[in-house]
Amino acid sequence: VYRPMMQLSGILFSLLGWVLSCLTTYLPQWKNLNLELNELEIWTMGLWQACVVQEEGGMQCKDFDSFLALPPELRISRILMFFSNGSGLLGLLLSGFGLDCLKIRERQQEQKKRLLLFGGMLFWISGIAALVPVSWVAHSTVQEFWNENIPDIVPRWDFGEALFVGWLAGFCLILGGSLLNCTICSTEVHPSSVHYAVAEQQDQCQHL
Repeated sequence: VYRPMMQLSGILFSLLGWVLSCLTTYLPQWKNLNLELNELEIWTMGLWQACVVQEEGGMQCKDFDSFLALPPELRISRILMFFSNGSGLLGLLLSGFGLDCLKIRERQQEQKKRLLLFGGMLFWISGIAALVPVSWVAHSTVQEFWNENIPDIVPRWDFGEALFVGWLAGFCLILGGSLLNCTICSTEVHPSSVHYAVAEQQDQCQHL
């Protein structure tokens, strides 16, 4: 009874994590910068563009001109987030065909278990690949914020909303993969086997 529920919960958590991971990749709020001279403007930086949010003029964004001109943490973050999105999508496809509720290849239980195992491992890899870049950017932001060599009058970057979305995405992917892999170790009791066991027990009682 609990095995299909765990599989469905694992798929839902993994799907939520994958959607949040894709959202994190394209959100421009990886870093926020508040200017003390003009509090009505908020600068944000993402993996693809830098934006300025004005209270009267809305949001204006400009794409980065060159990939090589980006800081190292942003360049590696692009690659890792693409890898996280791709492995998460592949994990959804593989684990989807391995669900017990799917009637395709119902008799090939060993192959369905392998699909669930590979899907769960891909979700783990996708979750780790999402956690590494957001944690790296957060670490570099903290180091720059407390850098004593930078004058106090220079504005400091702070955490953006995309970092928190990325952390949630990574934890959801890892949790979903863990739930799917836990169902592989459990055994499912089919109705036919239960009926056979009850019939056998009734035969023994009649002989007695």
